[in-house]
Amino acid sequence: MTAFGKLIRTTAFRLTLVYLFLFALFAASLLGYFAWNTRRLITEQISVTVNAEIAEITDIYARRGLRGLAFTIGNRALRPGANLYLVTTPTGQALGGNVESLSPGVMASTGWSETVYRRLDEQEGVNHRALVRVTELSNGFRLLVGRDLEERRRLFGIVAKAAQWSLLVVIVLGIGGGIFVARRVLRRIDAMTGTTQRIMAGDLSGRLPVGRSGDELDRLAENLNAMLERIEALMTGLKEVSDNIAHDLKTPLTRLRNRAEEALASSGSEAEYRAALERTIEESDGLIRTFNALLMIARAESGQARGNMDDFDVADVARGIHELYEPLAEDDGMTLRVKTAPARLHGNRELIGQALANLVENAIKYGKPSPVVQPLDPVAAARMRELLIEARREGDTVLLSVTDHGPGIPEADRKHAIERFVRLEASRTLPGSGLGLSLAAAVATLHGGELRLGDSHPGLIATLAIPALAATSDRLAAQTPDVPQKVA
Repeated sequence: MTAFGKLIRTTAFRLTLVYLFLFALFAASLLGYFAWNTRRLITEQISVTVNAEIAEITDIYARRGLRGLAFTIGNRALRPGANLYLVTTPTGQALGGNVESLSPGVMASTGWSETVYRRLDEQEGVNHRALVRVTELSNGFRLLVGRDLEERRRLFGIVAKAAQWSLLVVIVLGIGGGIFVARRVLRRIDAMTGTTQRIMAGDLSGRLPVGRSGDELDRLAENLNAMLERIEALMTGLKEVSDNIAHDLKTPLTRLRNRAEEALASSGSEAEYRAALERTIEESDGLIRTFNALLMIARAESGQARGNMDDFDVADVARGIHELYEPLAEDDGMTLRVKTAPARLHGNRELIGQALANLVENAIKYGKPSPVVQPLDPVAAARMRELLIEARREGDTVLLSVTDHGPGIPEADRKHAIERFVRLEASRTLPGSGLGLSLAAAVATLHGGELRLGDSHPGLIATLAIPALAATSDRLAAQTPDVPQKVA
């Protein structure tokens, strides 16, 4: 397709043509209305003038008779720029005036009419148009008085020519403007098309150009760039997941196979076979938990879990997690406490609960205070072994946090810690897959929030910060009586 063909097929050019047609139609209607009113005004002025003159001549005829009528018509017909005058007998013979010829039948009936005429002093073949009125006098005589319409025709011609030139200018400027606008828009669309072709070819780093005008194309480009950034992040995450699965799951699968092979080779008794099967089942359960966590992260990042969202109080979730994990913490020598305040949220209760459970499991597993920093005071030492689950609303944000007093995570490693299968040096000797914080971060992102990792001096504060929907929260808060703050 040629450049001009692409140009005239653009939406901008077609819209310009539509607007041009509408504007030209409006301008033509306006000029036509002006010309029609001008014509009507001139006709009314002629009518008023002719009526007044007929009334005056009729009065002269009534007072002075036929002689006075002929004298008056003769004098008025000789004036420069005179009206048309004609007096005829009952038989149609002309008695006086300045009209040589008229259209057939004009004098046969009274009233107004437009006619072709020729004056007495004009040559044969010269004809004009006039608006005339024929009046019947007493004794059967008839009087014609009229006015030439040349002035009306000339004025109408001026308006018509002005309309033609105006429409021509409008069309030329409209088409020129349409081509200019279409070319400008086409350049931007071509630039966007080139970028999308590079993206489709595999270059996910490409971004659509954004101008400084802030128009609809810029807003579209900004939204598409945000979408492309999200797609690039998802594709990068998918690549990382694939690499991590291939790398991190290879070891437990190899270990699972080796144990099965060892059991076949060396085990002789039923007890040994049972022990080998139990170790195999334990290893398989770990792999299943890893795959379940990966599937849950994928659901959260893809937005599939948005269909199961509902309104609930995160304080209930926090108390449920506390009740579930309190015995586990006590078995590990830790004390798990909960502090809640009413905080309504619209989200996926299952995923929010799973994310909070992951944070609590991490705190129990990695939040033991270091022997180096444990105080000698028994009360202070007991506080160092406390874990705190907290749920509250702060402004327009719902906060779910878990605080421990362990070694924490250095600030430089916090961004890296939420990646899949990442396990920091201090936690490599402990069981785990490195997916707990990744799942919590994915759940927070699904709900439009974020996972914040902070310092509790010493220890770590892991917080799910999720925006609260004000309208939903306020409506549900009005339906639900306030629950006093509870500390367990």
